[in-house]
Amino acid sequence: MSHSTTHPHTSPKERNKVLGAVVVGTTIEWYDFFIYAFMANLVFAQLFFQPAGEGMMQILSLITIGISFLFRPLGAFLAGHFGDRVGRRPMLVLTLLLMGVATTLVGALPTFEQAGWIAPILLILLRILQGISAGGEWGGAVLMAIEHAPRGRRGLFGSFVQAGVPLGMLLATGVLAAIRAMFPGDAFLEVGWRIPFFISILLVVVGYVVRRSVDESPVFQEIKETAQQESAPIVQVFKKYGLVVLLCAMVFMANNAIGYMTTGGFVQGLASRPVDGTPPGLGFDPVGVQLAAFAGSLSWLVFTFVAGWASDRIGRKKLYLIGWTVLAITTIPLFILVEQGVWGVAMGTILLGAGLGLTYGAQAAWYAESFPASVRFSGVSIAYAIGAVIGGAFAPTIAQALLQATGTTWAIVGYLLVTVVISVIGTVLLRERNDIPLSIDFEHSGKWESWRTGDPETVEATAAR
Repeated sequence: MSHSTTHPHTSPKERNKVLGAVVVGTTIEWYDFFIYAFMANLVFAQLFFQPAGEGMMQILSLITIGISFLFRPLGAFLAGHFGDRVGRRPMLVLTLLLMGVATTLVGALPTFEQAGWIAPILLILLRILQGISAGGEWGGAVLMAIEHAPRGRRGLFGSFVQAGVPLGMLLATGVLAAIRAMFPGDAFLEVGWRIPFFISILLVVVGYVVRRSVDESPVFQEIKETAQQESAPIVQVFKKYGLVVLLCAMVFMANNAIGYMTTGGFVQGLASRPVDGTPPGLGFDPVGVQLAAFAGSLSWLVFTFVAGWASDRIGRKKLYLIGWTVLAITTIPLFILVEQGVWGVAMGTILLGAGLGLTYGAQAAWYAESFPASVRFSGVSIAYAIGAVIGGAFAPTIAQALLQATGTTWAIVGYLLVTVVISVIGTVLLRERNDIPLSIDFEHSGKWESWRTGDPETVEATAAR
């Protein structure tokens, strides 16, 4: 039985509903993740790690951001295995619920002063649950969008998944700016920091309802109908596509490391902490800093959609190489601008947003086109998780350690530019498969490995089935 690779049975209305569900759920997921990162930069050092002393408490607070990344591969393994065996949609719903519950509970935690060492231990455990959720969520969202997309528009459809990060950043920075205005000074440290975490439960209810309403991916329906699920998709991914996983992870590394200067809250923390604080900051207006980061998120959002659209026209690889050039150029003056005041934070993050968007918008499509149907969920999830670990996991921690060791932000810039070089190498080496048929039939036809290298008429005929 032959199945279409363009999914004519998926109506435009259903495609739009899928995109809406992907955007809503992914935005909520990343709102939760970023709120934690912001608080780790702003208040968790004082609330949970103060006994460690002035030199270490901020480092320990930032390490908790990175710890969650170490558990992303576990989330990717679990979601990838069951996503390839049970379906894409159930994993989307489950990961959203796990993230929401963990985030809400962070807001209810006692501080070190109230509960002693049990407080940071519980904080770390909840952060680990966030990491497991984030590791599994992205792959499911990608495949729901890409496997519903018509050929020739996968980059654009995939950019809706990628938009969840800047949208989550917009939501998190907007909420945090409002809360900091409502709870100035010590009031934020005592009560205000908890409110953004409690808001999460309301968002999760909305996301759950939306995600439950969409149909399963048509590609997974084909796999299920033909009983062609892999019994151990994780094993097959590393056995047959280990190099592809590594190259995909390298492609993601720099975007994640540089992105976590803002999404990880490092820039906001540096700019808004008091000059005589612990650790010292630049002492800019906290609300103004959050609004400046909000503007940067808007830039990132716009260029994410631009990248998805452009990659359908000029190709994923060419678009990425342009993006790395822009990202390197905008990384160099970032901290010089940040040191100029709130307007400098806005300008620096707006410029950075262009490079971040251009190296993120097409990622969903390129990843999905890099793995065949039977192991696609596992492949994209694991590659994304590994890229996050080697990229953003400890980027804020490394940045803070470099700043404390050298006294200059140029050391941070140097570190970030090294990650760009690594990602450029991955981009050059990763094979481009624009518009490769995604169906299980095509995988088993023997044409997957020879896509665009075999007889053109035979390949195009297969693609049109």
